[in-house]
Amino acid sequence: MSGGIFNIGVSALQNAQIGLMTTEHNIANQKTPGYSRQNAIQATNVPYYTGAGYVGTGAHVMTIERMYNSFIVGQVNREQTAVSELETYAADLTHINNILMDDTAGLSSALKDFFAGIQQVAADPSSLTARQSMVSTGEVLAARFQSLDSRLSELYQGANTQIKGDVAMINSYAHQIADLNQQITIAESTGQPPNDLYDQRDHLVAELNKVVRVNATLDSNGSYNISVGTGQQLVTRTHVTELEAVPSSADPTRLAVALKLPTGTMELPDSQVTGGSLGGILKFRSDSLDKASNSLGRLAASITLTFNAQHALGQDLNGNIAGDANFVSEFFTVPDPNVIPNAKNTPSTLEIKASFTQPSYEGNFYTNLTDSDYTLEWSGSNWTLTRLTDKQSWTGATIADINTAIGDSQGFNLSVTGTFVPGSYSYTIRPTRDMARNFAVNSEIAADVRQVAVAAPIRTAVGTANTGNATISAGKVSPGYTAPASGSPVTLTYSSSGGGEISGFPSFPVTVTVNGTTTSYSGDPVPYTSGATISFSGMSIEIVGIPANGDTFEIAKNSGGISDNRNALLLGELQTSNTMSGKTTGYLSAYAQLVGDLGNKGREINATLSAHQILLEQAQLTNESVSGVNLDEEAANLLRFQQAYQAAAKMLSVGASLFDAILAIGT
Repeated sequence: MSGGIFNIGVSALQNAQIGLMTTEHNIANQKTPGYSRQNAIQATNVPYYTGAGYVGTGAHVMTIERMYNSFIVGQVNREQTAVSELETYAADLTHINNILMDDTAGLSSALKDFFAGIQQVAADPSSLTARQSMVSTGEVLAARFQSLDSRLSELYQGANTQIKGDVAMINSYAHQIADLNQQITIAESTGQPPNDLYDQRDHLVAELNKVVRVNATLDSNGSYNISVGTGQQLVTRTHVTELEAVPSSADPTRLAVALKLPTGTMELPDSQVTGGSLGGILKFRSDSLDKASNSLGRLAASITLTFNAQHALGQDLNGNIAGDANFVSEFFTVPDPNVIPNAKNTPSTLEIKASFTQPSYEGNFYTNLTDSDYTLEWSGSNWTLTRLTDKQSWTGATIADINTAIGDSQGFNLSVTGTFVPGSYSYTIRPTRDMARNFAVNSEIAADVRQVAVAAPIRTAVGTANTGNATISAGKVSPGYTAPASGSPVTLTYSSSGGGEISGFPSFPVTVTVNGTTTSYSGDPVPYTSGATISFSGMSIEIVGIPANGDTFEIAKNSGGISDNRNALLLGELQTSNTMSGKTTGYLSAYAQLVGDLGNKGREINATLSAHQILLEQAQLTNESVSGVNLDEEAANLLRFQQAYQAAAKMLSVGASLFDAILAIGT
């Protein structure tokens, strides 16, 4: 019996000791990141049978249990990766908004100043000082575009730097998890769970989720298998497939995430790398940074194309007009759209180029450029052009077919040179991305402000012998106009026959617009209606009043137009005209829309971030209630196990006394 007492006492003492050690371990790790509270699980020893029944033999610690709920931890990780992604996105989006909304660094003030400079020229067309002021404000506008683009370029560079850092961090975590997989596999061979190793591994998975969203599954040998994207394995037991930041095959200026395989690297689409700070920077770059750069470039290209188109309809201070050798039609300059061949293209001399289409004209010039990038791909039998923002596509057997399909609806056309070799071809087309960086005032105009085309290229007059009271408007020109040769004006003559007719037109057709209704005529004479708009050879006039039979009206090339401001007025009107997006918005409105869209996106991201932060906090509190160490509870456990230890010691003392008594009987 004394042996039984000693066995029971020793087991009680051991259990109390393990309980004390477990509690002390909990207290010591109360602030350890990722630590889960542990609990000693006891079980009754096998009793032995006597005639009086089964007699207990004490208890033993069966295992040390980790207070852990995988479902709750999964919730924490899901919310944490979402929060990390949104925090990164929100922080970088704030940088863009600060750049574009800055009153001193933004575009709005520079645009207004430039058009104010045009108004000064319109008020005094012959003033070289006014012309120089207009050119100077144009150069300030160009510098502002370039400055904004430079700051956005810094964000692209920062994105590349962060991608490199995040990829290196992911690889580091992956190797640490693989090492722990090996340690855990060895430790589990004892039949008992290595709880502290489990905690360390789970903590690394949690930290990994802050960088990128991963999926962790438990292998049959106790290892974690970690995958990213759509199931690409990062960790398989003790093997790690590292990630690498590589130049994108579609655009070598931006880094992409790739898996390092024995056969080479496998580039992962940005859309497959989600969650965490890495997913946040990739999403920010593709959704907001690209949009800001493209929209800014679209504005620069649209200003260039529409302003140049109207400028080309003018006459400079030297009397030069379109077609004259010394006439400079372009006030601003931008390069052609950027076409980037994919690094994986079949080797050949094939070269795809893009060029802007001329802006459309309906009372004023406007462009159809979008803020999207495009891909051009060869399927083996057809070319397909895809607009990336909405995936709309156009297909054709040749590049010419693609141009026919899109017309001028996208604001650019394609051309091809070189020799085609059957194979795989893909191109990224960026019509507007680099335009803000390269937007500039034409160096020829900057060097000689007399070449600013302020006047109109034609002038009109009534015949000196006219006896009627009809007057003729100053006249306007439109794209493709043919001005009368110097010294050879076009003379239109009125005849009262047939109810009133005009003849003498140098070319046909002639259109007459009355109250919005346009009629085309293929030859002289043309019916006369007072106030009608008469258009021919790209020129438009209005004759108002009652002319007398034989009265004449003259249209000639402008001469002595030093004080003529008609084209300057039309240039100034572009400020408030709908010049972009298929004639639905203007320069300032487009810029305001860009700023507004990014601001709305910022508010959306911040609202979503706040919601996920609340969910994360709730999940963390729930997890803390399960796995966290409560010092008050552990202090109570210390007292409980201390008392159990003392009681077990007393039990041994009683057993010793009984044993001594038995020995005394024998003596």
